[in-house]
Amino acid sequence: MFHNDASRGLDRQECLRLLAKVPVGRVVYTRQALPAVLPINFSLDTDCSVLLSTSPDSDLVRAVDGVVVAFEADEFDAASRSGWSVVVTGRATVVTDPAEHERLSKTGPTSWMPLQDGVFVRIESEMVTGRELRETDGME
Repeated sequence: MFHNDASRGLDRQECLRLLAKVPVGRVVYTRQALPAVLPINFSLDTDCSVLLSTSPDSDLVRAVDGVVVAFEADEFDAASRSGWSVVVTGRATVVTDPAEHERLSKTGPTSWMPLQDGVFVRIESEMVTGRELRETDGME
């Protein structure tokens, strides 16, 4: 079996630490029975769930509320052929509790798109996986 020293799996804590360093990821969900990927800014909550801020009438909210989705973020350096990728898989829910919404209005992500009466979507971090790619000698 071929062993590649340039790639290694990351544990949950490493994955969450890396996720906290980047502002944008991609939510992967199903729209009209087809795969959809949407780049979106995010933050991590205190319970390590992924938080998104979006319009209450967006296609995203209608498609993901109560459904298992994936969220991926990464960082790569093409020159050094190094970087990492993390995937969080879990149930997405729209935050409806007024107290929780108020808290997230102060601490959660701010949408990069202008929103009026935005909502927060929480993706539970039920499964967190990641890979790191490192430059190795002799790579061409």
